[in-house]
Amino acid sequence: MRRRSPTSLADMTRVHSFSDDALGDLDTVGLVEAIQSGKVSTTDVVEAAIARIEQVNPELNGLAHAAFDRARVESRDPRGGYFCGIPTLVKDNCDVAGMPTQQGADAYAGRPKKIDGEFAKMFLATGLIPLGKSQLSEWGFSASAEHPRLGPVRNPWNPAYTAGASSAGASALVAAGALPIAHANDGGGSIRIPASANGLVGLKPTRNRIAQDKMMRDMPVRIVADGVVTRSVRDTAAFHREAEKVYRNLKLAPIGDITHPGRKRLRVAVTTDSVGRSADAETTELTHKTAALLEELGHHVEMIEPPVPDYFADDFLLYWSLLSAFSVRTGRLTYGRSWDASKLDNLTLGLAGHCRRNLHRLPLATARIGASKHISARFFRDYDVVLTPTVAHPTPEIGHLDPTNDYAEIIERLMDWVAFTPLQNATGDPAISLPLATTAAGLPQGMMFGAAAGQEATLLELAYELEEARPFARIQGPNPL
Repeated sequence: MRRRSPTSLADMTRVHSFSDDALGDLDTVGLVEAIQSGKVSTTDVVEAAIARIEQVNPELNGLAHAAFDRARVESRDPRGGYFCGIPTLVKDNCDVAGMPTQQGADAYAGRPKKIDGEFAKMFLATGLIPLGKSQLSEWGFSASAEHPRLGPVRNPWNPAYTAGASSAGASALVAAGALPIAHANDGGGSIRIPASANGLVGLKPTRNRIAQDKMMRDMPVRIVADGVVTRSVRDTAAFHREAEKVYRNLKLAPIGDITHPGRKRLRVAVTTDSVGRSADAETTELTHKTAALLEELGHHVEMIEPPVPDYFADDFLLYWSLLSAFSVRTGRLTYGRSWDASKLDNLTLGLAGHCRRNLHRLPLATARIGASKHISARFFRDYDVVLTPTVAHPTPEIGHLDPTNDYAEIIERLMDWVAFTPLQNATGDPAISLPLATTAAGLPQGMMFGAAAGQEATLLELAYELEEARPFARIQGPNPL
């Protein structure tokens, strides 16, 4: 596999596929411009992406389903749209016609879907060409994809570490240069967490901003939001601009075409504490350095106590466990005779058990999660943006969140790491993880910015400013330490 010449121990472990082929080291917008100018063809771009996936996937394990021949056919006569001919992957919990939806599990035999789901219809209408499906943790319940039989999805910056989850495969392959952009979705941090682990931009949009499949829409509280992971702010901004041309929620102000930093100086709240949890010393220091950068740029920065009720973490865990209980209880009905509950991991089964034991608490927990948007709205009367670390400590090694371990151990470790991200899933507010920091181990560490519902434009303008002020580390570049 292609790697740069090592200059340090951190460099020696990196896995990437950047080369001088049709993809080069271009981001999505750069690739669009290259295709439109005739410098590269859509067929060459798709072939390069296939070759790159085949090069790095044996080590990273980010691909859930390959549809390479279909992509080759489509590349010869691609549908229109701004992203015409750009290769991508759809996360394997959304339906794409002709591909199975396996949900990161092997407890059933998935069959090819007959039609695209609502998200795929919107996503692919922008011109993107799907090369297949990306891998996730089982039903997306864990922040690390470490399936006992399907194998772990590994971090391209160092394969001994997790790629995060649940949008693990998408993030690993984009970070490794196999693709410029890929679908991700987020029910508790699953865009932002792997973006942090892999050094990517990951924006969870406002609730109902993006078209979604029926399974996501039918949740009592719609905690899941769909989006993308990319290597640049302009790619994420371009995706949301083009998505709005296909699907527009008229109840939300449009994001529009955000192409540069904003001029307004923002009121920024900062905290490294969550409900009963705090960031570790290293992550706290990195967050304070980001806050100092904001002050240097002229923003007003204020340290605050976490604006989260004491009961939030328990409520969110119980609601999260409801999703597992539903999947386990309806498995045979949904997936037929192939369903085998004995193949479910301990996290999935443990969450389902937690729900059964606490059913009496579920109505109040659900109601309080739904009402959290009002607490958030009051908070953002005083602040434009809130800064926290994306996750509470550096990316763990493979095995730390092994889903075959005892449930009590897994859930404690999981909640300790992902202490900050679930809040915006409950409130429905947007939040973005930016690769602004690097740990002592040489791994990316994301910084997360949240804003009031509908304020993605504010987050993107700030993201442009921070990207200019502190350019993101590149996996094919020198070690930033």
